[in-house]
Amino acid sequence: MAQILDSLPPEQSGKILCCYVNATSKIQVARISNISNWYFERVVFPGQRLVFEAPPESHMEIHTGMMASAILSDTIPCDRLAIHEPTSSDFNTDSVTLDPISKKPIVQSINTKREDTTKPLTIAG
Repeated sequence: MAQILDSLPPEQSGKILCCYVNATSKIQVARISNISNWYFERVVFPGQRLVFEAPPESHMEIHTGMMASAILSDTIPCDRLAIHEPTSSDFNTDSVTLDPISKKPIVQSINTKREDTTKPLTIAG
């Protein structure tokens, strides 16, 4: 689940789970500034994934760090950063679907043979 240090204001009814990945080699600052009565700002290191909850109408500003300054390099609507939270129906394994190319089941049965798998060590010589 997302780490929430600054909870959303009570007038914000809906929220979405979002994910941003810093795919650059520079430190970035991710900031949401268009939601009144809420402050959200995080440092995102190169390769780091930031998971957070935000209102669907929010926009994330990405500030890329330079030598003693930062430049606004992107503004992304948070609904474009939304990730799907799996539900219990996503894990339903009762029905098996077929791979359209190989026509084999995508979910194959697990080998559940019960036998002694220990074998004596043999020394070559």
